[in-house]
Amino acid sequence: MQHYNQHTIASWERFYRANFIQSITGFKPASLIGTINSEGKPNLAIFSSIVHLGSNPALIGYINRPIASAPHTLDNIQSTKVYTINHIQSSFVAQAHQTSAKYNVNINEFEATGLSMRWVDGIKAPFVAESNIQYALQLVEIIPITHNQTFLVIGEVTDIFLKDILPEADGMIAIDKAGSIACLGSDAYYTGNILQRYKYAKPDVPVQSIL
Repeated sequence: MQHYNQHTIASWERFYRANFIQSITGFKPASLIGTINSEGKPNLAIFSSIVHLGSNPALIGYINRPIASAPHTLDNIQSTKVYTINHIQSSFVAQAHQTSAKYNVNINEFEATGLSMRWVDGIKAPFVAESNIQYALQLVEIIPITHNQTFLVIGEVTDIFLKDILPEADGMIAIDKAGSIACLGSDAYYTGNILQRYKYAKPDVPVQSIL
């Protein structure tokens, strides 16, 4: 077994180190966050650090990189308090990846990448029309992580839109059927198929399959 300690990791070239460390956490959801600034300019950016924080209330969090590296999404959310998260499918993964480029604040990434904006009355942030799973959030809290100058952004889900897919009988959304993709590192994208589902685990009860 190969062993890499902190000193070895710190000695690596920046992008090699980033790819290595981002890979050890495993597959992550790949989503696009849509926002708009106070002047009405839309913004779109890809994020892979999105995590479920609770279901009642429905809270979703994501990590925003340091302001110097990724200011626009965070600025817009602080300004309007509203944003959307949109699953990525293989049909537009190249355009989604392109949103990671550091565009000028005056550039609309929807237009720059060829993706379509979808507006919903009462929601002041654009959705990605091509996405099969879309949801809107209201800002709850932004928590600074002082150790590396990143931010945990927490939002409450206000609206969910599903295209060509319905929840299972128990409420689960089979995102593989929706075509949602995952990512590994910062630039590798994967499709997924279900391996197995199990019933709720209880002590001293044999594991039971649902499928």
